[in-house]
Amino acid sequence: MQGTTVRRVGLVLAATVLTGVAACTSQESSDTPDLDRAARGRALDALRAAERATEHAESARVESTTTMGALMSMTADGTLGWSDGITGTLTITYTGGTIADTMRRLGTTSMEARYLPEAYYARMGEKFAEQTGGKRWIRYAYEDLEALAGGSGAHLGDQMRSTTPNQSVKLLLSSGDVRKVGEERVGGRSAAHWSGTVTAADVADDGLRKQLTEAGVTTETVDIWIDKRNLLVKKVERARMATGLMTQTAHYADYGVAVRAERPPTSDTGDFQDLMREQPGTS
Repeated sequence: MQGTTVRRVGLVLAATVLTGVAACTSQESSDTPDLDRAARGRALDALRAAERATEHAESARVESTTTMGALMSMTADGTLGWSDGITGTLTITYTGGTIADTMRRLGTTSMEARYLPEAYYARMGEKFAEQTGGKRWIRYAYEDLEALAGGSGAHLGDQMRSTTPNQSVKLLLSSGDVRKVGEERVGGRSAAHWSGTVTAADVADDGLRKQLTEAGVTTETVDIWIDKRNLLVKKVERARMATGLMTQTAHYADYGVAVRAERPPTSDTGDFQDLMREQPGTS
């Protein structure tokens, strides 16, 4: 029974943790007054230029770290493209928290994630395969993520398909207190540091606002660094959640890099919905 529970938890964790590579929410508030109109205008011009440049670059190398209180800490490393939905390959490593403990019981604390336009795939390792008919890969169709317990999957499919580095820029475009902190060095390059607090209700992008609202977001703090080419090179998002403080830091480099994401062999892949139905006690 305990092994069955761990397998079921692992199936769900592989879905929800992968979506956490790109998003972070909070319930903090800010009393910072709006900037004067001229200063805000200059900030918005700089952010719009960064949004356009980052979107047009279409791909980048990504390195990120994420912590969610005592629940999880993890790293991600790989390449992502966004010219036609999200594609790419990341290596996810769980470095601490209860999720890492659960994954360790499944035989691995690291897995490969492959993102394709209609689904993403998680390689769970040999021990997990022994308990799932020899399938090393799990396929998650985005529309099937609604099956996750507690309704937590209702927004994940849309979130996965629309997540790009410039999402943080879009968030700051809706901030009432966005400001330039200064010039700093990031990855050996000079970059402008921008910071602000974002209220979900004020986000202009309908899809992004829906994601935040369905995730129960009120506000979050966002810091981004933009280089001389108007490309996003670093972001930090901070959150206060029921599970504790969430912080995500991501570095972006090699914009325009070639991205590959091959579908794993069908014979080695189990569908998330099918695997869940095969677990005892699951209808």
